[in-house]
Amino acid sequence: MFTRALILFGCFIVGAGLVVRAERPEPAPARTSFATFPMQLGEWRGVQQPPLEASILKVLNVDDYLARAYFTPAQAGVGLYIGYYGSQRQGDTMHSPLNCLPGAGWEFESQTRIPVTVTAGEASSPASPITINRYVIRKGLDRQLVLYWYQSHGRVVASEYWGKVYLVQDAVRLNRTDGALVRVIVPLGSGGEATAEKTGVDFINALFPALGRYLPT
Repeated sequence: MFTRALILFGCFIVGAGLVVRAERPEPAPARTSFATFPMQLGEWRGVQQPPLEASILKVLNVDDYLARAYFTPAQAGVGLYIGYYGSQRQGDTMHSPLNCLPGAGWEFESQTRIPVTVTAGEASSPASPITINRYVIRKGLDRQLVLYWYQSHGRVVASEYWGKVYLVQDAVRLNRTDGALVRVIVPLGSGGEATAEKTGVDFINALFPALGRYLPT
């Protein structure tokens, strides 16, 4: 009985702390708008995509976003979407591709996670591994490889579950709930999944060092 009461008391204290934190104004972290995001990432050259429709933006409710295609001189191409949320306290949480893609008519063929070694800044920065989601999706005869992750406060997370855990943790510890979804899509051509994955990983290696100014740590 004493143990149960102690647990309930602990939950009450934690809950009270969360309420107090939730009522505190959340600071707006300094960041650079995606409007200035580089069009050139290594050998990759960007092409601006049409703005998202108002109905889609209403559902996403992002504070800033980037939608581009990037190509190499060898004509390898990827699609890039980054959605940034300045706060997720009022239900404006990131929309998982697991929910959005089926709603757009895509079916999942396979899913796993893969490690990718990236550098966070200049070329001299030490390389470190991150883990990202890898999905193959299909709509009719069209097949694509989707690589995505969640990023906030210098942390890369693939798991939807752990993303929510860290969201609560950061709200309590830092009084911040800002974060972003980063998604890279590669068409599956005659080279198959291995070629598409290499293309996607090569692009992520070029992309990742540029994210720091736009996704606050």
